Amino acid sequence: MEQIWSLYILRCGDGTLYTGIAVDVDARFRAHAAGKGAKYTRGRGPLEILYREVCGSHSDALKRECAVKALPRDEKLKLCKREK
Repeated sequence: MEQIWSLYILRCGDGTLYTGIAVDVDARFRAHAAGKGAKYTRGRGPLEILYREVCGSHSDALKRECAVKALPRDEKLKLCKREK
């Protein structure tokens, strides 16, 4: 059975946004918060999950991640607000 992947966007303590993918967003967030996640998020806490989106397959999540990373910051923030 294939795992279900999700896309997520974090807001870092310095106000920057980080976009990533994971099977378990909460576990990945804990890794970021503990300094064990992506190099970019280390030392940029506190972190906050702004957005998460179920994508399906790993391939679908990678494609969606690429598309979201290409968006300007204001478009990413609009995407985050639509979820709430």
